[in-house]
Amino acid sequence: MDLPQEIIRRKRDGAVLRPEEIREFVAGITSGAVSDAQAAAFAMAVFFRGMNAAESVALTLAMRDSGRVMRWPELSGPVLDKHSTGGVGDKVSLILAPILAACGAFVPMISGRGLGHTGGTLDKLDSIPGYDTRPGTARFRRVVAEAGCAIVGQTGDLAPADGRLYAIRDVTATVESLPLIVASILSKKLAAGLDALVMDVKLGSGAFLPDRREAERLARALVEVARGAGLSCRALLTDMNQVLGHSAGNALEVAEAVAMLRGEAAEERLRCVILALCGELLALGGLAQSVESGRELAEKALAGGAAAERFAAMVRGLGGPADFLERAESRLPKAPCVRPVASPCGGQVQAIDVRALGLAIIRLGGGRRRPEDAIDHAVGLSRVVGLGARLAAGDPLCLLHARSEEDLGRIEAAVREAFVVGDVAATPPPPIYATVG
Repeated sequence: MDLPQEIIRRKRDGAVLRPEEIREFVAGITSGAVSDAQAAAFAMAVFFRGMNAAESVALTLAMRDSGRVMRWPELSGPVLDKHSTGGVGDKVSLILAPILAACGAFVPMISGRGLGHTGGTLDKLDSIPGYDTRPGTARFRRVVAEAGCAIVGQTGDLAPADGRLYAIRDVTATVESLPLIVASILSKKLAAGLDALVMDVKLGSGAFLPDRREAERLARALVEVARGAGLSCRALLTDMNQVLGHSAGNALEVAEAVAMLRGEAAEERLRCVILALCGELLALGGLAQSVESGRELAEKALAGGAAAERFAAMVRGLGGPADFLERAESRLPKAPCVRPVASPCGGQVQAIDVRALGLAIIRLGGGRRRPEDAIDHAVGLSRVVGLGARLAAGDPLCLLHARSEEDLGRIEAAVREAFVVGDVAATPPPPIYATVG
């Protein structure tokens, strides 16, 4: 085995690392043979020197193999999943997973908590009383087999090298390294035993990567490395210049997702993104002959109630209320103080600082400032207007849900200032910019 410092030195000097060197270094991260200082030095060397496609594939596979890799021989259909790079109001997974299950796929979705100004799927699900986001392996497998989908958190034995390396990257200013981002995302998805994956790479004011060129680079890298690792993959570039849907905040987003599953009116951009992702996945998984026919299958599953039944089965199987689908409004926590945020003038909504809205929710207690912080699942924004909406002076930009009148007073101005309303005609961007792969 090469000494860790020799591997670091070679990457620092711009060398292309051999697969066996990468495997040895990742094994050392997992076992503890590589120190935190050495892991940090490696991350910094990759940050500045980058990795070619072969190195990125080797790193991803080594991180996948650092722990348990799931296999699903008992399932009768393809194992599919999607991953989002994060946004504000992004409740897509809550609706997409049961739609896919209703179409004959199986979705063992390993999700995460909020990161920065973006919300996390697990934090949303934690607002459902009794729902277990950390089930044991046996329960997880049973719910996937019976309901067709289970959305849970990462266990310690899935890609453990990623958990240690990510914590080090987070405090050493190396989070933004493209090869490390790709390996972090894909190692966990590969460890889940997928047959196909679709990436939802967001761009715009509320996205992790606001710039389109950077988002496209990430999308291309994800598709290239996934395929190099043997996983069918495509990516969609989707818009995050406005809140996705009408709500942002954990329990509020669950309520919106349940309403859509029950057949109630849905915000069109949210619906468009969900059905597009479903169409791609059903085609990749062989359950539809084309993306368009996959979208049609997904629409039928949503409209006919089959997706709602799968969602209810998932919630019930993971410990949530048996009647949650029918009584979500009474089961979810509610903020005691709700106030409309009035538009200061009339006109059209021309721009929205979506990141500012995400940060406002964190300031209300709906996200974390530190990893150990508890979350108030009831707070957030509802009835959020979109780009191009026409308003009169005093019309609500959104409803602000808070724990106290004092919190409303602290946050209201920041929320109002996130919206630009004026007389110039505004054309909203498309919900989907492009498909990669």
